[in-house]
Amino acid sequence: MGDGRGTRAVVDLLALKGVPVRALARDPSKVAIISGVEAVRGDVTVFASLPPAMDGVSTVVCATGARDPRDPLGPFNVDYQGTLNLIAAARQAGVKHFVFVTSIGADELINPLNLFWGVLFWKRWAEQELQRSGLTYTIVRPGGLKSKLGQGEVAGNVVMASPNTYGFPPAKKSGSILRSQVAEVCVAALSEPAAANKVVEVIAERDAPSRTYAELFSAVNWY
Repeated sequence: MGDGRGTRAVVDLLALKGVPVRALARDPSKVAIISGVEAVRGDVTVFASLPPAMDGVSTVVCATGARDPRDPLGPFNVDYQGTLNLIAAARQAGVKHFVFVTSIGADELINPLNLFWGVLFWKRWAEQELQRSGLTYTIVRPGGLKSKLGQGEVAGNVVMASPNTYGFPPAKKSGSILRSQVAEVCVAALSEPAAANKVVEVIAERDAPSRTYAELFSAVNWY
């Protein structure tokens, strides 16, 4: 769900794996060119546009987010109310698993990102609504997002941790992660039993050991 770079990374990966994908976007032309992807027009802020898009869907990956810094209601309308609309439509459709991408720092009211009209505050409220919904969920909180590596940079291996491992002291300093790696986490969550009903923080570190996603999700003992 969504038409941003994070959503595109998830759609690309699922399509590469041969998984049937229906992508909801306000501008379907942004995803319609991907082979094997059914692009449908919809808007998370308009509930009526969602049930038709959910028909026959078994899993949802939500990577939406407000983008216009000039709109003070953007984070409320998109990150909170829009997610609630998706949750309601998913319950109505009998969706089996809902993966929700938010952000490290979602619990931190004083996080600088909340200067963008409380965006993390509203993401956290949406997380709580998903946890109360009765749907099987996985909440993925990435660190700083990158679309590509800089010159001489190494991607590093994915590190997964329980909520509030990273952030302001006394928590550990957060790191960054490629959008393509976040997409891998989301896609893995759909098939890994250990991902069910967990909130995980993810970054990438050069010196971290390489682990399977089954190992990473199993090591996070938080529900």
